[in-house]
Amino acid sequence: MGKDSEIGVEPGSYGTKDYTDPPPAPLIDVEELGKWSLYRAVIAEFIATLLFLYVTVATVIGYKHQSDASVNGTDAACSGVGILGIAWAFGGMIFILVYCTAGISGGHINPAVTFGLFLARKVSLVRAVLYIIAQCLGAICGVGLVKSFQKSYFNHYGGGANTLSSGYSKGTGLGAEIIGTFVLVYTVFSATDPKRSARDSHVPVLAPLPIGFAVFMVHLATIPITGTGINPARSFGAAVIFGSDKAWDDQWIFWVGPFIGAAIAMIYHQFILRAGAAKPFAKFIYFYIMF
Repeated sequence: MGKDSEIGVEPGSYGTKDYTDPPPAPLIDVEELGKWSLYRAVIAEFIATLLFLYVTVATVIGYKHQSDASVNGTDAACSGVGILGIAWAFGGMIFILVYCTAGISGGHINPAVTFGLFLARKVSLVRAVLYIIAQCLGAICGVGLVKSFQKSYFNHYGGGANTLSSGYSKGTGLGAEIIGTFVLVYTVFSATDPKRSARDSHVPVLAPLPIGFAVFMVHLATIPITGTGINPARSFGAAVIFGSDKAWDDQWIFWVGPFIGAAIAMIYHQFILRAGAAKPFAKFIYFYIMF
């Protein structure tokens, strides 16, 4: 990888800086298993996903209970946080948790994000697998806490599980998950691009903020379709605790869609937008085959 530098920068503007992409992470880094930093990061992903699912699923269940006309009267439809509040809960928690854990684990909190960064060789296979396991376990524990605190109506209001809404085909649901996850993972790549910092971009960015807003906006668009997954751990954790056949029948949508969306986002950002800073696709495939 050669250096990539600004050309023709006028005096007084942000300065010229040489830039070299960091080397790709090893595909399998066995030495990583002996480092405390890996296990600290895995613990951070577990706790962050637990907190994420606890707050967000509690918000969903609370809203459904507050807006239940059979419980709270005829004005119940106007009660609670509404769809907008649910979207804010998801986006706001991602903002908070990415901000808190970015310096420890990278703040993935989502198997689709981890998968996309793995494909881009930002993390090793060992780290990616441990992250995804920790995220799924954290999600199960987070939803389990919600159920333990709201036993009386957790199952009655769907347990916060993602299912395909009536009137929509599985293809529509899958497409919503692909596009929604693409928006999220594309934002992750853009907001964390080291080249942005190296060049002193005139558009400074606090990475957790646009990532949280991406989650917020996607929820507004896709809650009516799938309840918004875009995070396999979120969908898996709720399905495990709720245990509905419908949640399990649709579960594949909330894994296949996000992983496809993450892969497309990686290809778009790394090989199209950053073509001058990325290896040709053929060399990328060759590297994976050889190593």
